Amino acid sequence: MPEIRHMPEAPTGRRPLAPGAGIDAHRHDTHQIVYACRGVLSVTTSAGTWVAPANRAIWVPAGTVHEHRAHGDTDLRLVGLTGNPLALDRPAVLAVGPLLRELIIAYTGDPRAPAGHGERGRLLAVLLDQLKRAPEQPFHLPAPGDPRLAAVCAILHRDPADGRTLARLAGEAGTSERTLARLCRRELGMSFPQWRTQLRLHHALLLLADGAPVTAVAHRCGWASASAFIDVFRRAFGYTPGRAFTM
Repeated sequence: MPEIRHMPEAPTGRRPLAPGAGIDAHRHDTHQIVYACRGVLSVTTSAGTWVAPANRAIWVPAGTVHEHRAHGDTDLRLVGLTGNPLALDRPAVLAVGPLLRELIIAYTGDPRAPAGHGERGRLLAVLLDQLKRAPEQPFHLPAPGDPRLAAVCAILHRDPADGRTLARLAGEAGTSERTLARLCRRELGMSFPQWRTQLRLHHALLLLADGAPVTAVAHRCGWASASAFIDVFRRAFGYTPGRAFTM
């Protein structure tokens, strides 16, 4: 098992990441905001994966063992926090509006300056104020624990376009549709169709970050048409996939 690095304080600053690059499993004793102002970043823990394009940030509470992965050319911004302004003890995806975006970029631009003094201290105070107002976004791809459900989830991870019903997938896993439906609710916190949509959106973001055309992404992720994909993507993220990496 790879060694898990322990970092007493969550770092603050800027870290460019090439496509496919990442930061291996680690934990820190303070909280952190993880934000990609360019590209797409995923944060993975034992509980699942959180994915954030440029209008989302990921909250990582102190003590959480996690790893980062960049998809596309990624400009990673990290904000370490000693306090917990969100009162959250679990990872979460937060909406990032234009003001919060610029505050994060400005604050991480010169991490050498003292955090609590002068202009930088005032910048952090406004950043925290905006952070408290940032709504949580339901874009978490939870990881199953039951081996039957894990087998089904693995099938769809390999091919998000697999359109088989839950009943047919249950047969692959040697169980029943009713059992899988119950496990989805208990372990994933959502219905099977909801989880499959989250999975497809997750894969779509990664493919778009790698430069795949919208139509190709739609078909590779299981949508019958590009227009159907665009509609679901816009409702999930607030903009069309064509604008995802031109913002």
